[in-house]
Amino acid sequence: MIPSLFIAHGAPSLALEKHDYTTFLNELGSSMPKPRAVVLFTAHWESTEQLVSGAATYETIYDFGGFQRELYEFKYPAPGLPSLAAEIKELFEAAGIPASMDTARGLDHGAWVVLHLLYPKADIPVIALSVNRYLTNAEQYQIGKALAVLREQDILVVGSGGTVHNLRRINWDATTHDEWALAFDQWLEEKLTSWDTAALFQYEKLAPHAEVAVPTPEHFIPLLLAMGAGDEKRQATKLFRNYQYGNLSLSCWKFD
Repeated sequence: MIPSLFIAHGAPSLALEKHDYTTFLNELGSSMPKPRAVVLFTAHWESTEQLVSGAATYETIYDFGGFQRELYEFKYPAPGLPSLAAEIKELFEAAGIPASMDTARGLDHGAWVVLHLLYPKADIPVIALSVNRYLTNAEQYQIGKALAVLREQDILVVGSGGTVHNLRRINWDATTHDEWALAFDQWLEEKLTSWDTAALFQYEKLAPHAEVAVPTPEHFIPLLLAMGAGDEKRQATKLFRNYQYGNLSLSCWKFD
């Protein structure tokens, strides 16, 4: 059975960079069996209802400003798969999760940065999914769990976000990580590897520096979604962790 993944998408410029994390993602994509499709929750598509992308083709969305000119010329022409999108909508509804189809929206950078690094040929169908910051953490987990069956069909479920994501605390000139960011991620590592959902669902109260690491939840939510998709075996493995700009986490977790 193919695992589900949480992947930090960092800054949009990650798509153009060459360093340990981008090399890791390149190698991860090439080392895993090629999936039939990728189903990806992106922190940059927020909705109060679960939305499922039913597009057959995607435009590339540039949902950022102030970066290199090359980023605004970047294209990731992955195909959609409307038949799978319809199946996903049915899975959500069977689990009591209201869902609607969206056939117009393109791929935002939370999706195409990660996909470009994993699968640069853009030859794997993609279904993008929204996140809803107003649900409880337990409800987020259940949304991911509703898609666990897809893993048996060689479909890769990905949550794209960031465990530590506070743009107000970024230091563009930093040469080392901030200790508060590492302390939060180390707490998170302990709870993920022990599959302590009781603690994880209360991370805002229990984790050190949670209010700084996660000032708003939309980038953290994809971690719970990807984890929920791994509920059957409940085995979490940290594949990578590093930081850019002092505290912007670059991490990847595998859920078997």
